[in-house]
Amino acid sequence: MAPTSASFPAGPARAVASWLRLAAIWHLLLGLGALAGLVWLWALTPTAPGLTTGLLISGLLALLASLSLLAAHALRGRRHRGRTLSLGINYLLLLFSLIGSLYRLGGFAGLDTLAGNFGRVLPFLALGLVGLGVGTLGGDRLRPAQRQARVRLSRAIMAVAGVGILWTAGIFAAIVGIPGALGDPLTLGVLLLAFPTILFLWAIWRRPVADALQATNSHEEMLNGWLFLSPNLLGFLVFVAGPLLFSLYVSFTDWDAFGTRNWVGLDNYASILNLKIEPLASPDQRVGDVMDVSVYDELTRFNLFGRTYLVGAEDRLLWIALGNTLQFALMAIPLSIIPALFLANLLNSKVPGMKFFRAVYFLPSVAAVVGIALVWQWLFNATIGYINYGISGAVNLINDVFGSGVVDPQIRWLSESRTALLAVVIMSAWQWIGFNTVLFLAGLQNIPGDLYEAATVDGASPRQQFWRITIPLLAPTTFFVLVTTTIQSMQVFEQIFILIPGQNPAGPDNSTLTMVLYLYQKAFQRFEQGYASAIAWVLFILIFGATYVQFRRQRASGLQQVR
Repeated sequence: MAPTSASFPAGPARAVASWLRLAAIWHLLLGLGALAGLVWLWALTPTAPGLTTGLLISGLLALLASLSLLAAHALRGRRHRGRTLSLGINYLLLLFSLIGSLYRLGGFAGLDTLAGNFGRVLPFLALGLVGLGVGTLGGDRLRPAQRQARVRLSRAIMAVAGVGILWTAGIFAAIVGIPGALGDPLTLGVLLLAFPTILFLWAIWRRPVADALQATNSHEEMLNGWLFLSPNLLGFLVFVAGPLLFSLYVSFTDWDAFGTRNWVGLDNYASILNLKIEPLASPDQRVGDVMDVSVYDELTRFNLFGRTYLVGAEDRLLWIALGNTLQFALMAIPLSIIPALFLANLLNSKVPGMKFFRAVYFLPSVAAVVGIALVWQWLFNATIGYINYGISGAVNLINDVFGSGVVDPQIRWLSESRTALLAVVIMSAWQWIGFNTVLFLAGLQNIPGDLYEAATVDGASPRQQFWRITIPLLAPTTFFVLVTTTIQSMQVFEQIFILIPGQNPAGPDNSTLTMVLYLYQKAFQRFEQGYASAIAWVLFILIFGATYVQFRRQRASGLQQVR
């Protein structure tokens, strides 16, 4: 909420001017200190910092210096921009001070201790819930004196529970160790930084200072909006945008997750994209005369229009993973979208029990992938699985009825290269159908019923209504379902990792090796973080390209419908 005159008593103009002068001096000192730190970092340190760390710290110091000097200049000129910059800088410095102090004082390590002692904390948590219930249940039916006594008892129980939680979590032992940790100058400096930031946040936020800087209602609404948005925004920058940029940098290095990162430029991407196709003068021509066998992982011949070609890939497994990923997507997308569309049409009808069927179809979408994969692993079992049991029963029935000699195939779903990927497709499509059905159902319920009534009066059959009304008006929902399912299918990992038995989730003859699974193997089994990051960005480009093509097609079809 915006500060009001009632919240902060208006002081004399001289006090406001003093606060503005102090704030300008504070930001001037911050700017000069950041510049001094930048010079010390690159010129006066005996050892040069690492490239990534040095660039990151340098960028933050340069940004702090420039914004602080701008804030100091704007505050001296009594402009509202200085108030906005000052509040933003002090807010971020306060967060840095609190989080940095918590880290330096071992607060994050204390969270591990709390997790280890969680079993001992549970009784006190239960006691706290009891105290909360004592103070809230039946309060309206009690007399004032009884209600006050109940509240005091509730507070006493919750206080005992709070002390017990702090004691079992080891908070008091940690507090005793704080004075010793403050002997470190860096820890003490980070902690002391919180006090001036809190002071100037309070001073600049006050209504008299806001009025002196010509703050308007729109300015206050903007600051309140940024304040409420800041947790999500900072979380996105720190935990999403930051790791993305770091992975982009790592993709240009040969980092193994432990040692130093050597800059290799585009070598990782060159290794990924190094696919060469050369025609052979004759089928018997020597391979060494066409390609360098020491560069390419495997050479393959294929015939096209009577001509023999030689294909070489520096990383053959990557191209196998890409092919399996595209093959999975081409099978899983229609199998999880087309049935969902027809199921949504059935569920949209007014038939008794539709709510039950909606819940049943949506249940696989919220169930844990691990549980689903384990159940399907049992179903796909070649000897005791129900799928093969049903196939065997159907074959025996056909043979008994028609006297034919159909042989039971006894499909080894997860143990043969021909069927392993198909098994994953079947399980994934079954899992995704429910979510897509709910999306289609929401889109169908937004289509006006008057259109169907008018079409019925005009003599349109249900099939014509489906193709001429439902499909065109459902295009935005179809586009969303297609995009989300495409992204899911291109990033398939958990289903394969759990469903395929044995130590190698890539399956027989790498038949279930996908891009994300190959990325996992490179990053966390072979510790080639640089190469794995390059694979991740190649996959991102492929997904972005597929989404962009779908978006352009959706936009073009929408324009045609408008015309």
